[in-house]
Amino acid sequence: MSTCLIRCAVALSMTLAWFLVLADASPAADKVNSCIECHQSMAGRRLAELVKAYADDIHAAKGFGCQDCHGGDPTRGAAEGDPDLAHNPAKGFVGTPSPAQIPEFCARCHSDVEFMKKYNPKLRVDQLLEYRSSRHGKSLASGDTKVATCVSCHGVHGILAVSDTRSPVYKTNVANTCARCHANATYMRPYGIPTDQLELYKSSVHGQRLLEKDDLAAPTCNNCHGNHGATPPGLTSIANACGECHANNRDFFNESPHKAAFADMGLGECTACHRHHDIAKPNDAMLGTGQGSLCTTCHSDGDPGFAAAAEMTKTIDSLKVTLTAAHDLLDRAARGGIDVALGKFDLHAADDALIKTRTAVHYFDTTKFAEVVAPGVAAAGHVILLGNQALADLRMRYVGLGFSIPLVLLVALLLYLKIRRMERSKPLV
Repeated sequence: MSTCLIRCAVALSMTLAWFLVLADASPAADKVNSCIECHQSMAGRRLAELVKAYADDIHAAKGFGCQDCHGGDPTRGAAEGDPDLAHNPAKGFVGTPSPAQIPEFCARCHSDVEFMKKYNPKLRVDQLLEYRSSRHGKSLASGDTKVATCVSCHGVHGILAVSDTRSPVYKTNVANTCARCHANATYMRPYGIPTDQLELYKSSVHGQRLLEKDDLAAPTCNNCHGNHGATPPGLTSIANACGECHANNRDFFNESPHKAAFADMGLGECTACHRHHDIAKPNDAMLGTGQGSLCTTCHSDGDPGFAAAAEMTKTIDSLKVTLTAAHDLLDRAARGGIDVALGKFDLHAADDALIKTRTAVHYFDTTKFAEVVAPGVAAAGHVILLGNQALADLRMRYVGLGFSIPLVLLVALLLYLKIRRMERSKPLV
């Protein structure tokens, strides 16, 4: 009960301080600011560095000064040589908030719909509510001040826009920002949480796309765990997180016999085969019954799943062989000068069918799988037909050319002989 009263008192005092700050016509960066005058003169001290960092802060860019967060009177103190005049509690001075106070401290503005509309109407204002629902927020509410708060991820006085590539929460920086805590074995030891997530993520198909190829469409930590409401997805909800990007895979799996089976066994729908942070790039060897197959983890020779995996693998291999033959035929015809634009167009459809076929694996149903494969096989077969016709046309050109060249040479020879004869018969003058 006493803890609750203390929290209420803190919240009330911070709210009162904020109203006092607003009464001073925030923001007021254009006024004389004794906070900056005093703190920037503290050479070699941490507070002087904070002043320097704030010059590049997104809040400074919007016109906010120190007092807009910390309260106090920035017009007093410097001239009088008395910092207590600037740190006047009657002017709403709150100083440095404790870790437990930080979420509400930032939320004074960021949860105020009308206030935020003046600066960034599209910015969400439910961050505090989300944070309270997160693993971090719940731990903080229980008294654990080691957990992440707003400043742990965004910074303190050098806060940058999310779109700024220097920001710790810019897409390509998020994993390393999370890892500042989550890869620290000593820091994380009391929680019993693994600390190898960053290394695993870097080796994953997602990490390689984002960190090595700068593909901003690839997911990072907050795409799966959430931003302010960060919480590990449960086994029953992990597919919903994956399905935000891989919608077809999710929908096909939901229609598959594995849906109920995985639920009964308590298996994660996606992670059982693809793992968590170290998700490997999928390949055809993962399906089937050969080396590298994941199907054989649960299925053995003689059961329906084993047979279905073998059949689907055979179908995909057959489609790949057909597509390879179709590509080769069109390439040979194109090198011979035949227009194969129509065949190339149809070949794109066949290639797309292979991609859809690999996705349709998640049906784990040979009948539904065959329905997806059929258009691809038909398209590839049509391309092979066009390719063979193109090669036949090319052969006919070669045959025609074989007959025409000797004929042209013969005509040229006869003309030459005719001209020579005419020259000999011409009388001498």
